[in-house]
Amino acid sequence: MESKRGLLKWPTAVNIIYPRIAWKRLPTMLGIAFTGAILAGTYGALHDQISYTISPEYFTKLKFIQFSYADFGWPPRVFASEVGFLASFWVGLFGGWFLARVGLDTVSGDVRRKRIAISFGIVLLITAVSGAIGAALGIYFARHGNLIGWQKWKDVFEINDLSSFVIVAYLHYGSYLGALVGIIAAIAYVRKRASRDNAAAKATSHPAE
Repeated sequence: MESKRGLLKWPTAVNIIYPRIAWKRLPTMLGIAFTGAILAGTYGALHDQISYTISPEYFTKLKFIQFSYADFGWPPRVFASEVGFLASFWVGLFGGWFLARVGLDTVSGDVRRKRIAISFGIVLLITAVSGAIGAALGIYFARHGNLIGWQKWKDVFEINDLSSFVIVAYLHYGSYLGALVGIIAAIAYVRKRASRDNAAAKATSHPAE
């Protein structure tokens, strides 16, 4: 890694994520990414309390096995929240990083705090709405659809309440899709605000004669 004019030059493979970063930007960018990780992890922990209520089997026969490395012998509901945090924090981490990349870190003070709140609010809102839609679809298919496609899951994991399992599966699918759409929408918001800031700065520095 080579430094020139206060910039970090990353290896080619990492250039996709960010080609060049000014040293002075890095702490703020990491702070925004960390904020995203905490918010997403907390959301995931609360989200999985709802999921566990609907289908404990989704966790006891699937998620708890997937995350067995993180099983510290805590009660099932606590473990469910831990699973939710571990399954979600990385989404907020990368989401926050990309939001910082497109300029969320370049504004300062109250403006930055306001835009961070709005940006993550957009992500959380769209994630929640998409998750609710997913759950609604899950309820519909569980009650009126043909669950033959889930029969293998039922047999392999010895699921007793397949309908509830399917509802939670759709809830999780919807939430992850919503997180992706939310991050894209938040990036669009940040870029739009940055464009307006640049236009206002140019208008101030070059007033009409």
